[in-house]
Formats: sequence, C-alpha cells, structure tokens
Amino acid sequence: MAYKKEKKIKVDIILPNFNSAEYIKETIKSILNQSFKNWNLIIVDDCSNIKTKNILKKYSKNKKIKIFWLKKNKGAGFCRNYAIKKSKASYIAFIDSDDIWKKEKLETQIRFMENNNYFFTYTNYETFGKKKIIVYPSKDYDYKKFIHDTSICTSTMIVRKEILKGVEFTNSKICEDYYFKCKILQSYNAYCLEDVLTKYRIRNKSLQSSSLRNFYWIWKINRQSNKLNLFENLKSVIFISLNSLRKYGLKNIK
Repeated sequence: MAYKKEKKIKVDIILPNFNSAEYIKETIKSILNQSFKNWNLIIVDDCSNIKTKNILKKYSKNKKIKIFWLKKNKGAGFCRNYAIKKSKASYIAFIDSDDIWKKEKLETQIRFMENNNYFFTYTNYETFGKKKIIVYPSKDYDYKKFIHDTSICTSTMIVRKEILKGVEFTNSKICEDYYFKCKILQSYNAYCLEDVLTKYRIRNKSLQSSSLRNFYWIWKINRQSNKLNLFENLKSVIFISLNSLRKYGLKNIK
C-alpha cells in the first residue's frame, strides 16, 4: 500500500462456517493471498462435521487465524455476532465460507474507505457455480433505498467497527444479514467501490435456495425489527423481488 498510515490499519475478517469442507480451502486461500497483509481471520465454526473440522484444524497453527469452536449449531447470525465481539481491529470485513476474494480486494477497498472517509462500503461482484453473471449494485445506499433493493453482498462488505455498537445480525435461519445492514443504514450511508473483487458462489442446496422463503423472512424482519407498516412492507418485498429478478433471472439462487 502507498501510505504509512495504511500499513498501520488492521482488518479483522469474519467467517462463519458450517459443513463447508468442499469449499473452505479455496476461501481461506483467497484470504491468505491478499496483497494487504495486516489482517486477522476469525472463523467461528458452527458445530460442523468431522470432515470440515479436520480441514480447519490444519490452519489453527497460523497466528493470523483464530478459530472458535461452537458445541451447538447456532446459525450464521450468531457466529458473526460472536466474532464481532472478539474483534479488536478498526475495520471488519465479512466473507462466507464458500465465496472467494480477488487478491487486491482488501487493499483496494481499505484505500477507498480511507481516501473518502467512508464507514461502510461494498463492491461489485461476480457469481459462479450454478449461475455466472456480474452484479452491479447501486453506487450508494441509504436505509430507504436498501429496503427496496438488497444488492449489497455480505462477502463484499467492509465496515468500521466503531459504527457497530448496538448492531447485530438476527438469529433467523436465513436473511440474517438483512437487518444488520438496515440498522447501519439508518445512521450511515454505504458506498460502492465499482470493481469486481468478490466471487459469490451460487449453489443448489443452500439455505437460501428458495426465493419464497427469502421473502417470507424479509417480510417478518421488516415487520418485527424495521417496524414497517403493511403498505411499506408490501412495497419493500415487491421491489426486492423485482430487483432480484433483474439481477439473477427467474431461477432460485443461493
């Protein structure tokens, strides 16, 4: 990185993990290969199977990787909240256990945030696996915009830790990141670094493979946490549905 100030910046990477033996090596490799080196990886294993645990144990001697082992399955939201509490860095990045970062992801995005004094950023991304497309989210989001278009991919996000006081992922089975983003966006805008820096895997058998189930949980979170009235909630779900179709087409996605 170009500036001495940037060399002092620390980033904690949060990775919730559950039975990802098929993909986790590739994900961790993409982190180890980052051009930005002042990072620590916090993995919270959500009571995975033996095969997955044995893979993770191979990384446990790496001083930059800290693994927490849960004795009971708690869900991705709990894992991320747990990791945030363990974080000591000024920046927090998120990645799912089957996604991949480009080599310059952290370096480019941290510089983007530092140069513009941004607190919450995300990037363009490409999908791979079941479907291959490039997704171009809006250039920026506030809360009102986001509840109609949820195009911020969690694996592309970096936030300053200082803005996360009182902000948590929900413990819902899916869409646990939706309210987390909503809560931040009620106070801070998010800005897009318009580079494709993340590869987002689309699979057949993921928890979020049913669009109808996604929209049910968004509806529920809108009602219980965002406190939207019936009209606002209906408008939110309709616009999110239309934007999902625009991005991914008619087939169900991850």
